[in-house]
Amino acid sequence: MGAAALATLLGRESESAEPFRSVGLKGLPHHKPKAKRVIYLFQSGGPSHIDLWDYKPHLTTMHGKPLPDSVKGTQRVTGMTAGQKQFLANAPIKPFQQHGDCGRWVSDLLPHTAKVVDELAVLKAVHTEAINHDPGITFINTGNQQIGHPSLGAWLSYGLGSENQDLPGYMVLISQGTGKNPGQPIFSRLWGSGYLPSKHQGVRMRPGSNPVLHLSNPKGIDAEMRRGQLNDLAALNERHAQLTGDPEIEARIAQYEMAYRMQTSVPDLTDMSDEPEEVFDLYGPDSRKPGTYAANCLLARRMIERDVRCIQLFHRGWDQHNSLVSHLGNQCRDTDQASAALVADLKRRGLLDDTLVIWGGEFGRTAYSQGGLNSGRDHHGRCFTVWMAGGGVKPGVEFGATDDYCYNIVDGAVHVRDLNATVLNLLGIDHRRLNFKFQGLEQRLTGVEPARVVDEILS
Repeated sequence: MGAAALATLLGRESESAEPFRSVGLKGLPHHKPKAKRVIYLFQSGGPSHIDLWDYKPHLTTMHGKPLPDSVKGTQRVTGMTAGQKQFLANAPIKPFQQHGDCGRWVSDLLPHTAKVVDELAVLKAVHTEAINHDPGITFINTGNQQIGHPSLGAWLSYGLGSENQDLPGYMVLISQGTGKNPGQPIFSRLWGSGYLPSKHQGVRMRPGSNPVLHLSNPKGIDAEMRRGQLNDLAALNERHAQLTGDPEIEARIAQYEMAYRMQTSVPDLTDMSDEPEEVFDLYGPDSRKPGTYAANCLLARRMIERDVRCIQLFHRGWDQHNSLVSHLGNQCRDTDQASAALVADLKRRGLLDDTLVIWGGEFGRTAYSQGGLNSGRDHHGRCFTVWMAGGGVKPGVEFGATDDYCYNIVDGAVHVRDLNATVLNLLGIDHRRLNFKFQGLEQRLTGVEPARVVDEILS
């Protein structure tokens, strides 16, 4: 098998060779997929569902009054507010309006997203056990609060493979918002492959002249010389693989080959000179600035056109413990127009039907203030909002509900495991059957605890 794989990789250089594809598991997809690709707009830091999506007039009438003990209950809170003598209800910092044919309530902080609400399925009762950022971000991205497990994108690459011969099946982009500086750190384990073969880990794209590290040839090495080196290196690796049977060696051969092809495909991907002026106008002025959220959203659309399986944008800065008014407003200005533009752009190009777009963070924020009124909000995992669009999701629907304080779920609870099970389902995967044996267990993204597909939002 190793020799056959090597022959395929080396044979890629001949004109008659079949294009190289990263092949997924036999028997997948388990059922007909409704989405072929996914873009995950991950808002790191915990966006405030109270101030953006979960409109509750009662919270406005309670502004400045103590949150009833019956609402807060015995919830564990972080050390940042555990010592507060009072937990005062804090109303949304901006008004809400109804938008679209669906009549969705959206904060005035998101005027552009409000224009595409008829394309969105809004989940208002997502919840998690995590109370702090690092375990929360790790949980929602890998299905476990402990580190070392594969990310969602790695599972998709492992199960479904890639349709692109010149770009990785899983690519990652990171931006830093002006909502808070520096914001929560983003670690490479969030797009890592864990115990899956390393070729399934995400490849990070950076702004500037060297978007993928270690991709450029050193001085004095041209493409022909690099090709010869890789051929010789692949032959040596293959001999070693035959002796040891180590699957990571096969992954290494494939990654070297992918890196060679990316020397051409990545510059083509990042060259925006072919984008018309109206596209930059659609995504906003920041789309011309490499490394910004807007530029990354535009890059994500270009990756979708090239059949990249999974694209994940990590945008830092949603951790509004203080200066809620200015920080949250800035963060929305950084992301609102580009998020909406991505949905609209995919739709007009006919790509939204089979591309799943997800927007959300690791948890929400508290209905009570941290410090003085409108000063800030603490972490809140009991309920928060995530929206999805395209790729088999019902447009213009809302699922789940919280109480009058946006504090507790009253209907339609969706655990992060349910969210991940739903994403896998839309891409044709039964989450219970995508397994990898490690440490004596059949590991999976949704873990061993119950998880369900949220059928209520599926078209």
